[in-house]
Amino acid sequence: MTSTLLRRVRPGVRGLLVGLLTVVFLTPFYLMLRNALMDSQGLTSPRWTWWSSQMHWENFTALFEDPTLHMGQALGNSLLIAGITAPLSTLLASAAGYAFARIPVPGRGFLLALVVATLMIPGSVTFVPSFVVVGSMGGVNTLWGVIAPGLFNPFAVLLFRNFYLQFPAEIEEAGRLDGLGWLGLYRRIALPSSGAMLASLGALAFIDSWNAFLWPLVIGQDPSAWTAQIALSTFLTSQTINLPGLFAGAVVTVAPLVAMFLIAQRYIVEGIATSGLKG
Repeated sequence: MTSTLLRRVRPGVRGLLVGLLTVVFLTPFYLMLRNALMDSQGLTSPRWTWWSSQMHWENFTALFEDPTLHMGQALGNSLLIAGITAPLSTLLASAAGYAFARIPVPGRGFLLALVVATLMIPGSVTFVPSFVVVGSMGGVNTLWGVIAPGLFNPFAVLLFRNFYLQFPAEIEEAGRLDGLGWLGLYRRIALPSSGAMLASLGALAFIDSWNAFLWPLVIGQDPSAWTAQIALSTFLTSQTINLPGLFAGAVVTVAPLVAMFLIAQRYIVEGIATSGLKG
């Protein structure tokens, strides 16, 4: 009797829990869109309204019409930086992970320990040396100066190493019979078989690069090198705070990330599940 009652109640409880979690996670997106369509008086009013009685769509057009904001160029810079960083860093991590997993070279364990050690070093420690190196090479106010330090991802290297350690060695042995070397095995067998890992880590790298703020702020000192996150920060100054513009800019800049997540969410889950980190 009790077990039958539990079986009947469990789907309802599960549905209620999923509904509550959905509301919690969607609330920030609702608040961003609501505030983006209001004026300054409505945002600062002590009276709460669930939705604006008059939609101020001009808040979005003002983003791209402001000559001092450079929002269109900033979005283009962010798209270019993330579009280059994500595939390159993922491909480099894949190649390094395969080398650590398969190629028997002297000192491989020591080199892997060095990669793991980089995960323990705070980013604030390497920030100034990275700026000195990039600045000495003329990378200030350039997009490649923003891109270059983010191409090495030690965490992705470890994930790919775990993935390739689980890869069936029999498939590679068949490739060796066809005369393939290490590079051929990686390019023709291992790399095409790691599509889920490439997609998931590439999506995460894109999101991380898109959301980066401090490093692009220091390197991109000229407005021509601003990213979307830096352009958003101009709405908050010591003299003025443009809340409608800030929320409108937040909606515009978060839209590509939402689209990326909706497209790649299945690959993200599948990639992490096959990386060796599942419980």
